[in-house]
Amino acid sequence: MQDENILREKAAEPLKKAEKLHPLYKGKIEVIPKVPVSNLDYFSVWYTPGVSSVCRKIVENTDNSFEYTSRWNTVAVISDGTRVLGLGNIGPEAALPVMEGKALLFKFLGGVDAFPICIREKDPEKIVEIVKTLEPSFGGINLEDIEKPKCFYILETLRKEMEIPVWHDDQQGTATITLSALYNASKIVGKNFSDLKIFILGAGSAGIATLKLLVKAEVDPGNILMADKKGVISRDRTDLEEKFGVYAELIRQTNRENKKGDYHEGFEGADAFIGFSTPGPGVVTKDDIRKMAKDPIVFACANPTPEIWPWEAKEAGAKIVATGRSDFPNQVNNSLVFPGMFRGVLDVAAKTITDTMCIEVAKSIAGYAEEKGLSEEYIVPRMDEWDLFPRIAASAASSAVREGIARKELTHEEELENATRTITRTRNLMENLEITGLVKNFFHETD
Repeated sequence: MQDENILREKAAEPLKKAEKLHPLYKGKIEVIPKVPVSNLDYFSVWYTPGVSSVCRKIVENTDNSFEYTSRWNTVAVISDGTRVLGLGNIGPEAALPVMEGKALLFKFLGGVDAFPICIREKDPEKIVEIVKTLEPSFGGINLEDIEKPKCFYILETLRKEMEIPVWHDDQQGTATITLSALYNASKIVGKNFSDLKIFILGAGSAGIATLKLLVKAEVDPGNILMADKKGVISRDRTDLEEKFGVYAELIRQTNRENKKGDYHEGFEGADAFIGFSTPGPGVVTKDDIRKMAKDPIVFACANPTPEIWPWEAKEAGAKIVATGRSDFPNQVNNSLVFPGMFRGVLDVAAKTITDTMCIEVAKSIAGYAEEKGLSEEYIVPRMDEWDLFPRIAASAASSAVREGIARKELTHEEELENATRTITRTRNLMENLEITGLVKNFFHETD
């Protein structure tokens, strides 16, 4: 019990520290010049009159904006604040710290300049129109923390109507890293990936997107069971269109046996549990884990607290346990995906991100971990293994080129070198800012 209390206290430390540090820094990102400005004469080139010649080049061909401006490396992180982390509908202002954190990860892990944009608008049609008006300024769009079912409609509509990549990280990012982790977990437990019986608890944006990508990756949908607050989802539910919109028909392909009951029934005989539900602990019990098949795989990914503590799942017989947190082994978190994914698609000025690209990236991430040496506590790479991100970029870029959706053509090797150079520059820049004291480190002062 003493050990458990220590672990619980340790798990609560980041929340306490965050509350102290954020007001000291007053934000996590800022904009600085990337061109020399030591002489006022330079402004005649960067601004008027010189800039007018650049404007004319873009008038000739709007795609030149990817060559002459920062658009090639900029992403908008957009949220309406209706489904933030495990906090729910907290509004755009309260969502801003999360979007700033996202922008920081974009820069540090992918060398991507990302801008948090929290909007006071909940109507999906209006959100679509707002995002579309931003297209000329950005090379990509990252949708974040938008409630279902409108998040499905917004993503699919914008993917069809915009000529730059639109990505909902809660959907595609989470689905990609979950797929990658499941690839490797199935190898460790000695089970065929495509034959896995999978129980997904939580039918929000992450759960539905993961279902969609698993089926695309050739998992039998009949072997997948989903549950939400109402219990196990069967074909007899009368609210499928209302709750899941364009994915209602996909839902109907799951649960071949048409099981019903509360969500605890979903664990019976499952090879793998994937949780995107209510933050725990206690949402999932040891008895739930004991109902699963031999050598069960448990992904308790609720944020900020997993549905069941990892040590409890292990005590109940789980072979492999993963969470969405960095302070436990096996962090199944979309932060491993989006920085490299966007690095790659921005470098080839891709027009979209497809499900095929997500699967290729998932395989790349899984392959990286396998080369390092798989174990029960290492099924996906860690965020500090920074050389993963150029590899993801190369996989994403080369996949976009193969699919014919890239404005520029780079080989896998060319993008690997290019992404490594860009990310290394960013890491060196941020390290030097700390070394010189231009960015002060207050972490130890808040202990």
